[in-house]
Amino acid sequence: MFGRSRDLAHVVDMRVPAHHARKGVGKALWKAAEDWALRRGAVEIRVETQDVNVPACRFYQAMGSELRSARDDVYGPDCDEWQLIWAKKPRRTENVGRS
Repeated sequence: MFGRSRDLAHVVDMRVPAHHARKGVGKALWKAAEDWALRRGAVEIRVETQDVNVPACRFYQAMGSELRSARDDVYGPDCDEWQLIWAKKPRRTENVGRS
């Protein structure tokens, strides 16, 4: 869980090496994060990325996340990137191990 809200899960960092891209690794990781969040009572899962990371934006959207906020004032005056916050209500998934 993250922050003050005990019903909010926040994915801090999720990366898949290029040689594992398009093999379902990211999808499995995301589904595992959703299951983890549900087991802990989260009603929302959030993740941050930047506008320049188009593959990540497409991935989170494909996983059912919605763009919750976009800010251009987060990373400092010398950075042209926007902070994007994606969010979704986690749902139980199949074929993902429970731990």
